[in-house]
Amino acid sequence: MEAIHPATASYAPFSRFPHTTTGLVGTSFKHEHLPDIMKERNASLFFEVHAENYMGQGGPPHDVLTTIRRDHSISLHGVCMSIGGPQPLDKAHVARFKHLIERYQPALVSEHLAWSTHDTTYFNDLLPLPYTKDTLARVCDHIDELQNAIGRRILIENPATYVAFKESTMSETDFIGSFAERTGCGLLLDINNVFVSATNHGFSALSYLADFPLSRVGQIHLAGHNKEIGDDGGITLIDSHDEPVDPSVWALYETVIGRCGPLPTLIEWDSKLPTWSILKAEAEMARDVLNASLPRPAMELMHAL
Repeated sequence: MEAIHPATASYAPFSRFPHTTTGLVGTSFKHEHLPDIMKERNASLFFEVHAENYMGQGGPPHDVLTTIRRDHSISLHGVCMSIGGPQPLDKAHVARFKHLIERYQPALVSEHLAWSTHDTTYFNDLLPLPYTKDTLARVCDHIDELQNAIGRRILIENPATYVAFKESTMSETDFIGSFAERTGCGLLLDINNVFVSATNHGFSALSYLADFPLSRVGQIHLAGHNKEIGDDGGITLIDSHDEPVDPSVWALYETVIGRCGPLPTLIEWDSKLPTWSILKAEAEMARDVLNASLPRPAMELMHAL
């Protein structure tokens, strides 16, 4: 396939969602919640699914996702593309990813700034990258290849990290801004990841967000984390997706929405699943923040509808 230069590429926009808070909040989709979701049929929520869970040709997973897609927008979130890996992208994996996009027409498509493969082995981890010119060139090549293959803009998510590389020659925000500028991709801002990394490495989450290219953000993730105490008494936060969103993360979210206005926001909760009512309540808290960011005339219109 002939490469598409980012300056002339005609990719789909960040989001097909309306410019109101209706439909702008969502949650991770878990099969355990399907009966409650179907009972409510609340089309104002969207659901995110991990692409790799649906790369088979058929069966119960696709039956369930087809059911959800009838009433709801979905966000397709890849976890194994290995955008930052040293190897070429797996063409078979890219083809399966493209097939899912064509089949379900997700409103949002995203992947991670990470690597997760070695030879033919897929790791169940999103591993960190050194922020160097060589890594930047590789990430840009892979994003260009993926966007050309699927024919639309993809959102790349900032990582939660636990180690830093001495080889890095630029900050994470500069690195992210550089590949977004070169490739024309969008960004998925995971605010819990920002808080986790800031705590683990001892930098200011607010300063990080001040340097982040917010104009390119097409979606936000919020999630819970765990705290681990080391033998030396030091605290490490783990991006665990198994707790409610931390108050500090909510505060950062309010800051971002205050600067950017309403953006599609998803609550990630992947293990130690709560009841649907608890997970939905987290999403409604995000909706309250989005509502509060709207000008008063828009708020009055929303309540009149």
